[in-house]
Amino acid sequence: MVNILVFGDSLAYGAWDLQGGWVQRLRRFLEEKNLADLSESPLVYNLAISGDTSTDLLERFESEIKPRLEEEEETIVIIGIGQNDAQFLHDENRLRTSKEEFRQNLQKLISLAKKFSHKIVFIGLVPVDESKAAPIPWDKNKFYLNKNIREYNRIVKEICEQNEISFVDVFGKFIKTDYKELLYEGLHPNSAGHEKIFGILKVELIKNGII
Repeated sequence: MVNILVFGDSLAYGAWDLQGGWVQRLRRFLEEKNLADLSESPLVYNLAISGDTSTDLLERFESEIKPRLEEEEETIVIIGIGQNDAQFLHDENRLRTSKEEFRQNLQKLISLAKKFSHKIVFIGLVPVDESKAAPIPWDKNKFYLNKNIREYNRIVKEICEQNEISFVDVFGKFIKTDYKELLYEGLHPNSAGHEKIFGILKVELIKNGII
């Protein structure tokens, strides 16, 4: 049996998508594939929490992963985090998580993940429609700006390269398209956006022999 554990924020949780986001699409793809040849399908756990930063994820990561491990089972860890770390807090005139703290958190997450799995994947950040996300309508103190998201996405990629971890660059793929059409309210992907993320991820997972 293979366990796929997905950690992250609202982008991984699938907020605003009635079909459950890209994680649910991954689960459905694997189940349909394995049902066709009557083989045992991997168990996909969506352990993402809306609003999480890398600091929040680090605090719960090990306690979340341990109960879902079984002897002789293969574990694949997929992490999508950083969108909220890159959030600019207007009243405090600062980023929610400093770049250095973000780097340190990612390294700690990788070190923890390596205790449980040799197949670790980070999925990158998603660009926003700044006309709707800077600030976000429900909190005028919180700004999402693409210059910050791009930089934090670069940090994730850099840390992955240093640790020889797979990195899926969603930001790079989205920014080359009319990506605003893939967003629900300027911040979260809509159904078409999640479908695109899933497509990008699926190609990388298959190419790297992870699924």
